[in-house]
Amino acid sequence: MNSEGLGEPALVPGTPKAEERLLPPEIELDAELRKVVTIRACCTLRLFVPIKGRPAPEVKWTREHGESLDRATIESTSSYTLLIVENVNRFDSGKYMLTIENSSGSKSAFVNVRVLDTPGAPQDLKIKEVTKSSVTLTWEPPLIDGGSKIKNYIVEKRESTRKAYSTVNANCHKTSWKVDSLQEGCNYYFRVLAENEYGIGLPVETSESVKVSERPLPPGKITLLDVTRNSVSLSWEKPEHDGGSRILGYIVEMQSKGSEKWSTCATVKVTEATITGLIQGEEYAFRVSAQNEKGVSDPRQLGIPVVAKDLVIPPAFKLLFTTFSVLAGEDLKVDVPFVGRPKPAVFWHKDNVALKQTTRVNAESSENNTVLTIKEACREDVGAYLVKLTNSAGEATETLNIVVLDKPGPPTGPVKVDEVTADSITISWEPPKYDGGSSINNYIVEKRDTSTTTWQIVSSVFLSWSKPIYDGGSEIQGYIVEKCDVSDGEWAICTPPTGIKNTHIEVEKLVEKHEYKFRVCAVNKAGVGDHADVPGSVIVEEKMEAPDLDLDMELRKIVNVRAGGSLRLFVPIRGRPTPEVKWGKVDGEIREAAIIDTTSSFTSLVLDNVNRFDTGKYTLTLENSSGTKSAFVSVRVLDTPSAPVNLKIREITKDSVSLSWEPPLLDGGAKIKNYIIEKREATRKAYAAVVTNCHKTSWKVDQLQEGCYYFFRISAENEYGIGLPAETSDPIKVAEVPQPPGKITVDDVTRNSVSLSWAKPEHDGGSKIIQYIVEMQAKGSEKWSECARVKTLEAVITNLTQGEEYLFRVMAVNEKGKSDPRALAVPVVAKDLVIEPDVRPAFHSYSIQVGQDLKVEVPVSGRPKPTVTWVKDGQTLRQTTRVNVSDLTDLTVLNIKETSKEDSGTYEITVANVVGQKSASIEIITLDKPDPPVGPVKFDEVSAESVTLSWNPPAYTGGCQITNYVVHKRDTTTTVWETVSATVARTVLKVTKLKTGSEYQFRIFAENRYGQSFALESAPVVAQYPYKEPGPPGTPFLMFNTYSVQAGEDLKVEVPFIGRPKPTITWTKDEQPLKQTTRLNIENTSTSTILHIKESNKEDFGKYTVTASNTAGTASEQLSIICLQKTKQD
Repeated sequence: MNSEGLGEPALVPGTPKAEERLLPPEIELDAELRKVVTIRACCTLRLFVPIKGRPAPEVKWTREHGESLDRATIESTSSYTLLIVENVNRFDSGKYMLTIENSSGSKSAFVNVRVLDTPGAPQDLKIKEVTKSSVTLTWEPPLIDGGSKIKNYIVEKRESTRKAYSTVNANCHKTSWKVDSLQEGCNYYFRVLAENEYGIGLPVETSESVKVSERPLPPGKITLLDVTRNSVSLSWEKPEHDGGSRILGYIVEMQSKGSEKWSTCATVKVTEATITGLIQGEEYAFRVSAQNEKGVSDPRQLGIPVVAKDLVIPPAFKLLFTTFSVLAGEDLKVDVPFVGRPKPAVFWHKDNVALKQTTRVNAESSENNTVLTIKEACREDVGAYLVKLTNSAGEATETLNIVVLDKPGPPTGPVKVDEVTADSITISWEPPKYDGGSSINNYIVEKRDTSTTTWQIVSSVFLSWSKPIYDGGSEIQGYIVEKCDVSDGEWAICTPPTGIKNTHIEVEKLVEKHEYKFRVCAVNKAGVGDHADVPGSVIVEEKMEAPDLDLDMELRKIVNVRAGGSLRLFVPIRGRPTPEVKWGKVDGEIREAAIIDTTSSFTSLVLDNVNRFDTGKYTLTLENSSGTKSAFVSVRVLDTPSAPVNLKIREITKDSVSLSWEPPLLDGGAKIKNYIIEKREATRKAYAAVVTNCHKTSWKVDQLQEGCYYFFRISAENEYGIGLPAETSDPIKVAEVPQPPGKITVDDVTRNSVSLSWAKPEHDGGSKIIQYIVEMQAKGSEKWSECARVKTLEAVITNLTQGEEYLFRVMAVNEKGKSDPRALAVPVVAKDLVIEPDVRPAFHSYSIQVGQDLKVEVPVSGRPKPTVTWVKDGQTLRQTTRVNVSDLTDLTVLNIKETSKEDSGTYEITVANVVGQKSASIEIITLDKPDPPVGPVKFDEVSAESVTLSWNPPAYTGGCQITNYVVHKRDTTTTVWETVSATVARTVLKVTKLKTGSEYQFRIFAENRYGQSFALESAPVVAQYPYKEPGPPGTPFLMFNTYSVQAGEDLKVEVPFIGRPKPTITWTKDEQPLKQTTRLNIENTSTSTILHIKESNKEDFGKYTVTASNTAGTASEQLSIICLQKTKQD
């Protein structure tokens, strides 16, 4: 049919069947989606993909590695699918797989998405090595780098007792790091973070804490304690260092002579072991290893091999004393150590008789000692005790003297009467058989008249005189002494009537407490001379005796007593009247627990459970009316030492503290072997050992945590153990004066001021920087004067003299003091600067969504301060309340409120001063829904059932890419618009399924991520062919032929075809797919397929098959190509 009318009909071959046309699925990926889609973190990801297929394909979105799409919103229609992920992060990076499928087949495509974010966590964090002060870490780069190259890694550590991490290295450029200067024995967590240009990513952390320790050092010296025919007893010293972890046990190994194999023979937790099951006469070597949780130390070997045989050692005593004393009624234990192999038999004798053992007195023996125990000692226990040791190697004896301190027994009688006169008796007696363990001071003689029961102490007065000056011419024959009891006034003669020859006399039979007068007369042949009176009277009282004491020989030496034992000092005394006894201690006081007992004949001091503080000189002072007497006893308590004295902090650095001290005042009775230094963080309760074998009185404690507070304590050690500690009273902060500030920069100079700034010190010394001190020095002066104190990293120094030259320097100050100064490299002249202006925008373009506010800050510089001019699209920027510019000291700021699309464009900033001018430009992109497409709408092709439309993109795209176009149609007889397609990716669309002869109008919308534009409407168009009446259509066919070509010439074979939809064309040659080359290629148009062959040759000869196929069917035809060879000429 044409405008002239209907033509003749043509029959369609076959019987058509009315059914829906099947189309295999197709995916039309936009060119932008074929690249890597890059998007910043926290933005929204939109993947819009047009699709085709009949029936409507089923759509499935997946991730490459099966990641969840729970956060994604997926919208699918018959013509498009849209995936939206809001607030994207690094984990949204990767391949997004799209698969569409219907009954005609399936189709897949993928979109690569890169989210620009901080990196994911590094992978596979491992502990490579642990020592007593360091941990070595390794890791792999993050699986997700955040769309940017990893710049560096940040390594952090945290003690298990703390919550906060501290930075070890903030600029690590490899995938391993050795974290050193760790606290030995502490537990740490570690974590590693990757950093890219967008910031610091997620951390990977050690799942469990890591203890900073290593294998212990070998045990100390090994000592052979005992050997028998089948066993060996060994002991050893602890390792000098436990590796920072507690020693769990020791492994003892042995090696038989002639063997190279070491076998474990004992595992113990103490520092001694007995190895049994040896073969008599066999020679063995032994070694010991220490074990902690990190492993087994190197072994320490016994210096010499050991032969398994019984030792033979003659018995021998190891006594310190042979005399032992005890107060009557108290218990006594006499410990007698000895050696001997085999074990000697022990025999005790007392007074040459075998000791009879009872429940009160008994002796017990062990391998190396015998102990005599006497309970409630009495005088019967006094005597000489013989101890005898015997074994097959010999015998040994030792005599021990035991003294029970008590009052003496009675003098030994009978009392002998040696002489009797009318008024006197001379008596004598023997000393007591038992003197109470001390020499007899004196005897007391009493008398009584038989007619009474009262005993009186016998008292007397000694008188002496000299011969008369004049003897009367005759020799003195004697002297007569008389006495007078003042109480009765009567004189009585004290001598025989004939007198006495001596010039002295003991007047006896006096009554105690009575007052007497005495007189003496000389006698010669002529008679009795005048008497001479003894001056004054005499009261008969007990004879006065100055105090005295008898120190036992053992007490004149140093008295040694083990800590925990009892100290007993027994000292006999004498004096009349009984002296007053005072015990004291030089440089201290005797403990209240001391028991002091005093009688007229002895004093004793008993102190139980003695300790190191009981060491010293014990003074004993006796005093009565006749005088005083003093002595001292030196006591040494064998104990651990007292605390070292005068502990001082000598030096502090950012990671160490140097200590010094003096030896303890009390060494515990043994030489100080070494000192033990310990430290404790102020936030902890437990001390950790720094060194356990220090042989000097100073130590530098290093590898401390910078900025932390520590307590320190020192203990001395002797053969009896570790003594009391000396501790620092206050915590010590591990810090030092800071390093100098960093580079100093002159920010500004005027005629009377200078503005300086500087970088922080590389290290603050472990203590926070409190302030900075700025000093200046005028040219020609040697004096530096302080000109500013600030807490920031900049300062303005004012009141300078114009034209004067100055030097400046800056010092950092922390609580430990001032750093060394950092000086400005060159002097500064106080004068106004002239600097060429400069303008440097941070970015070349700025994007802002319409309706939001925009603030653009552009740094400017120049001296004097430059003027700033803004120009938009070649016109001076007109400032309003909505759009305005503000200029600061070093910035010019453009403020746009409620941005509209008219604000987009190129802005030029020009800065100028007396030196010159400079310009820079920025582009502002306003983000909004686009303008309508640009018309008019063109009708490129019109048929009876379809119209092909085309249009131009919008003049304003909304500042971003047009994602798609939406095309509507309406029959002009109605006002209802129908959607033709909402996913048109290009600016052309063929609208099908139109009603022939109907008039249509179309409208097109542009769409971007911010919305849809207003519509562009087309002119009306009628759906009809613009042709005259055609002749009858021909039957569809493919043309073919036989083609010949001269060798070496080009050949072009064009094969027309028809078909709806457009067929797919394939070529084969000799039933094999035709391979295209630069010489042979195929060109397809909408109505024909063309074979081009350049420079034909005999290889091009053959049968070619052309196949056209679409959803309606397949048609094939053959053609032959003959290559004619050129005739060979003579």
